[in-house]
Amino acid sequence: MSMILMTVILLNIPFGYWRENVKKFSVQWFLSVHLPVPVIMFLRMQMGLGWELSTYLMLAGAYFTGQYLGTMWQRRWKKSIRCLVLDIVRSRWIIIIFRRYL
Repeated sequence: MSMILMTVILLNIPFGYWRENVKKFSVQWFLSVHLPVPVIMFLRMQMGLGWELSTYLMLAGAYFTGQYLGTMWQRRWKKSIRCLVLDIVRSRWIIIIFRRYL
């Protein structure tokens, strides 16, 4: 279960990042919110989690956590080019951490 929760969080970070850059209730906003849902449903079915309330609440919490982390990450980099991958590469913070652990 913890592996699925981490996958859901990591999957939603880029979508939350994208959502922060678009107009609320636009087509792009709608896609950034709803595109990860079929993947989450697929993971749920493949792992045999069923549709119990407890698993639903945990996955919903992981979904919103990933969206929130992506949003906060984008707000931190206000001078971004609005592409998560390129922002990560250009970030001095990531480079400093990368050098520290090598």
